Amino acid sequence: MTDQTTQLPSRQPARRVGRSDVRAARKRLHGRIRKTPVFHTYVDGPGGRVPVTFKLEYLQHGGTFKARGSFNALLEAGAETEQVVIASGGNAGIAAALAAAGLGKTCTVVVPESAPHTKVAAMWSHGAEVLWHGTTYAEAYIYATELADERGALHLHAYDLPAVVAGAGVIGLELEEQVRGKPPILVAVGGGGLLAGVAAALGRRQQVIGVEPEGNPTLHAALAAREPVSVGVSSIAADALGAARIGDIAFEVSQRYGLRSILVSDDAITDAREYLWREFRIVVELAGAAALAAIRSGAYVPPQGERPVIVLCGANTDLGVL
Repeated sequence: MTDQTTQLPSRQPARRVGRSDVRAARKRLHGRIRKTPVFHTYVDGPGGRVPVTFKLEYLQHGGTFKARGSFNALLEAGAETEQVVIASGGNAGIAAALAAAGLGKTCTVVVPESAPHTKVAAMWSHGAEVLWHGTTYAEAYIYATELADERGALHLHAYDLPAVVAGAGVIGLELEEQVRGKPPILVAVGGGGLLAGVAAALGRRQQVIGVEPEGNPTLHAALAAREPVSVGVSSIAADALGAARIGDIAFEVSQRYGLRSILVSDDAITDAREYLWREFRIVVELAGAAALAAIRSGAYVPPQGERPVIVLCGANTDLGVL
């Protein structure tokens, strides 16, 4: 995989996102997104069968949880916003294109040269203009920033925008209603928008745990350094978890609630995806299987009596890989 340590432009200190923001997002999103179901089951871990609950978020519009954040951001921006520009390696671009089409706006997605054709085709299917720029997400992001300024368009960040984080956080509110008790919730981490949203929704009511590829440890590195830092990106899940730096909002939420990161290998991620297909006939992309990889590999071993929630966050993949 390509190295993605190109520095992003510096940003202002992160605005705090809290439960009230997520609750406002849920009201705003009513009728726009799906309340995805949960599935209680068992999976095989190194020590035997493990009870888990899958949150089937891959059934979300556009095949990705990111539709929640994109719709929330565009609805919050209001009718005066006619154009949207976003940099994305895949899913955020799909979500932005979907939301823009649904709200009668135009969307331009700037993708790095490594963007998968399957995801670019999905952007096109929703009417987006797709522009290739650079070999990394960071390079695409810089160009998208310049393009948004030139066009007077809304620059929609893939994971580090309060409205995007709050929209993703609605998953946390749904899980409160769908799952008894307060089990830990395992989520994949790239830029950290999903982690930040769910943790902001739940606060200290429930533990939220980030799961990252060993080759792209944005949260792990930030927690060790006590500040967001750039990391090299070398993971098979880089098309969806390819941020080179944890988002400022995600880092702030992680510090506020003492969140932690678990690292998993590419082999464990591949195994988890193949296991989902073999045992459940569930098709997800590699990033969508990352959280399960923590259970399957033994990187996370639930204590006796615990049934962790595993968020299966996306399914934008080529069926030929299975």
